[in-house]
Amino acid sequence: MSYRTRLAVLALLDSILVLSAIFVSYIQMHPSIQINDQKILLISGAVLLVSHHAFAIVYRLYHKAWEYASIGELNAIAKAVTFSVLFTAIVQMVAGYEVYFRALSSTWMLYILLLGGSRFIWRITRDTYMKAKPTQKRALIIGAGSAGVMVARQLKKSTDSELRAIAFIDDDPNKFKLQILGIPVYGSSEKIAEAVEKLKVDNIIIAIPSLSKKELNRIFEECSKTKVKTQIIPMIEDIMLGKVSVNSFRDVQVEDLLGREPVELDMGSISEIVTGKTVMVTGAGGSIGSEICRQICKFNPQKIVLVGHGENSIYLIDMELRKEYGETIEIVPVIGDIQDRTRMFEVMEQHLPYVVYHAAAHKHVPLMEYNPREAVKNNIFGTRNVAEAADTFGVNTFVLISSDKAVNPPNVMGATKRFAEMIVQHLAQRSQTKFVAVRFGNVLGSRGSVIPLFKKQILNGGPVTVTHPDMTRYFMTIPEASRLVIQAGSLARGGEIFVLDMGEPVKILDLAKNLIKLSGYRIEEIGIKYAGIRPGEKMYEELLNENEVHKKQVFPKIHIGKAALPAENTLLDFMRDFERMNENDIRETLIGLANNKVRVLEVV
Repeated sequence: MSYRTRLAVLALLDSILVLSAIFVSYIQMHPSIQINDQKILLISGAVLLVSHHAFAIVYRLYHKAWEYASIGELNAIAKAVTFSVLFTAIVQMVAGYEVYFRALSSTWMLYILLLGGSRFIWRITRDTYMKAKPTQKRALIIGAGSAGVMVARQLKKSTDSELRAIAFIDDDPNKFKLQILGIPVYGSSEKIAEAVEKLKVDNIIIAIPSLSKKELNRIFEECSKTKVKTQIIPMIEDIMLGKVSVNSFRDVQVEDLLGREPVELDMGSISEIVTGKTVMVTGAGGSIGSEICRQICKFNPQKIVLVGHGENSIYLIDMELRKEYGETIEIVPVIGDIQDRTRMFEVMEQHLPYVVYHAAAHKHVPLMEYNPREAVKNNIFGTRNVAEAADTFGVNTFVLISSDKAVNPPNVMGATKRFAEMIVQHLAQRSQTKFVAVRFGNVLGSRGSVIPLFKKQILNGGPVTVTHPDMTRYFMTIPEASRLVIQAGSLARGGEIFVLDMGEPVKILDLAKNLIKLSGYRIEEIGIKYAGIRPGEKMYEELLNENEVHKKQVFPKIHIGKAALPAENTLLDFMRDFERMNENDIRETLIGLANNKVRVLEVV
């Protein structure tokens, strides 16, 4: 109905209820009321009616959506009723009539009951009969806190929700057997499987935003004992910003289970080197490079230069950033190969960036074992080209994205990364530019990582191929890796290697099992096959050489150290003789150089 029609209906209904309350109360309390006293009853009824509508306007009773009525709306009714009755009593006293306090008290109670009851009957009718869908799935909500209650309320009032909350699970014993919004708290998280079976649950929703990764893993393990689909609520920040609604549930991702507690950034120090500055990112179309660009744009640089070899990947990140930041940030896409020294010097001279994030690299371990020459040309010579161009044109800070595979590398990719670190560390000794490197482990979901491969194998029905049951790796999310790179640039003094405290390494076998469960299958349905260790792979990876380890953190969860270097001539000799070497010589010399000449001279 229209607003005016709705207003008229409510005002008429309230008028009937108000007059009913006062007349019923007077007749009930004073059945032998005299003829003379009936006059005061009529006057009191008129005064109460007028005062009701006046206070209804004051407390906006006709502007409230009563289908969502709660304590706030009941409080407004109580105030309007109380002041209306008090005003009526005052008029009676001023007019010199006898004040029937018992009748007015009864009027007040009946008045609240009728007005409040009419509103809540409408809400109950709407929730129970007008919204019920026989096809709705039965949902179990994990967490009876504020987020869980928000989810349950949203599911109740949503007209198009496919889910209906039928029970809560919460580890707070004080909530056991209580009802919240009419929904019972079944028990602790240990009873998830029992609740699913007894209550015939179709969906599980995890609604505890404050859960640590460890606790989320524990709860997911309980959920995975059932065959029911498990989902999680969006981040509270996204809900508050209006990016998603509270009932926009998403599937639990492996990032939720393996990602670590987030590192809080020092916004002030990052702003100093990014805000209002020109920033250049190489490999800007890659998974890490593109996320660095997204994170940087949040700090409002004056200009961001997107350098990449792949036309399509640079086009995609360019279009994405222009859509969100095109009016406030100058975005410059540059197609160029870091192996092209002349091109890198041209780009650096043209844009004169304040900070450079060097993310361009070949990073696939087995592929680089088969193509060591290309690995050297891109990861070593390409790094030298960009780094020396940065030195020549006075870049303030140069951040090299390195890898945990640079520690004691048995493979070409790791050795080229360690060599690249040596190049920037030598430059740091004589340059005004602050050269630093950032090491981190495997990035969840990045191109060439194991997760997309596992997902494809699961989609095809399996089996999932794992190299070795005991192989472990460090993992981090793409946003976390990118934030670390940006934070490292703000901490740079020159020559450091920054390393994120990545917690405990994760077994690849456990990762495969989790992905199978998250995809809605049992492990035996998909199967796991052991393929054997591939060329150049290590069973266990490290983030720092044992001589580089320094327990003190320069920033929460960030370590820093300085590694000794072989003489720069040694590096130059390898690069000079590189073209004359065959691939076996390249591999052996490179790995030997990366492993045998690394020890700590100084730790900062």
